[in-house]
Order: sequence, then structure tokens, then C-alpha cells
Amino acid sequence: MKNLCGLVFVTVTRRLFMVRSILFFVFIAVLTCGTLQAQDKGFGLGIILGEPTGISGKLWTGYGNAIDGAVAWSFDDEDAVYLHGDFLFHKFYQYKEWRHRLLPYYGIGGRLKFEDRTKAGIRIPLGMNYLLVNSPLDFFIEVVPLLDLAPSTEFSLDGAIGIRYFFGKRNSD
Repeated sequence: MKNLCGLVFVTVTRRLFMVRSILFFVFIAVLTCGTLQAQDKGFGLGIILGEPTGISGKLWTGYGNAIDGAVAWSFDDEDAVYLHGDFLFHKFYQYKEWRHRLLPYYGIGGRLKFEDRTKAGIRIPLGMNYLLVNSPLDFFIEVVPLLDLAPSTEFSLDGAIGIRYFFGKRNSD
């Protein structure tokens, strides 16, 4: 019974530490980034829910290209810290009468999953961004085939939804 109580305490303490770390990161980012901006330029920060769940960031590097990443928690099999980064390519479709943009995207990146045996692999994100014109919000949904290369070769599939706020000077269409 004593071991079970200790195990529960350690698990709860680890999760609280992760939540506090994520909230601290968001707080610092909000303090240092200024005002909100159009979501197809600049830097955005928000949340990602699914596999993984945590903080998501995105930096537009040019028209249609961006770098995204997450510092997150994985609840798959073993609870684990999960880091990923991707280079994304977007295709712009704009419907002015609806006042939004749909941006399908694809990319390539990598991930680290810190379990008992840390996993390192390649990600191929396939997703859709939903952007409201004149809004700082970026909504996304993605499916990500994964090929872990270490410690062993293994194929898996992740999926997530999320929202980000973009910081800086606002643009309008």
C-alpha cells in the first residue's frame, strides 16, 4: 500500500510540474511578444490536444512555409514528455465571401519522446488550417504518420487539433 501511495504521489507531482511549466512558458511568451497579428505571418503560440497534448508554436518563414513545434505530454502507452518540430508547406485557398481561409498543409519533421527508452523518429504531418480573416487565431487539425528510428524501428500514427494566437502587428485582407 505504501508503494502504491508513493507511485500515485510521484505521478501526480510529475503532471503538476508539467502543467506549471507549460503555463509559465505561455506567460513568458505573452509578456515578450506584443500585440496580435494576422495568422499567416509572424509567430503564434497556443495549445495542441490529442497525441500529443501541450503547447504548440508556429513561425511563418515565407509565403506558404512555416516551422512548427510542440512541447507536450504523451499519454500513449507510457506517460512521456514529447517534443517535435516540422517544416510545413501550405496551399492557400481564400473564400472572401466567407471571410476565412482553408490551408491544407504537409511537411516533414522529427520528434523525441522521452519514455523509459527514448524514441526518436520522423514525422510527416498532414493537416488543415482554418484561418479567420482579420483575426489572430489559427485553428488546425492534423494526422501524422510517424516512423521511429530509435531505439527500434516502429510505425505509428498521431492526431491532434489545436488553436494558436499570433503576436505582433495585425494585417488585414
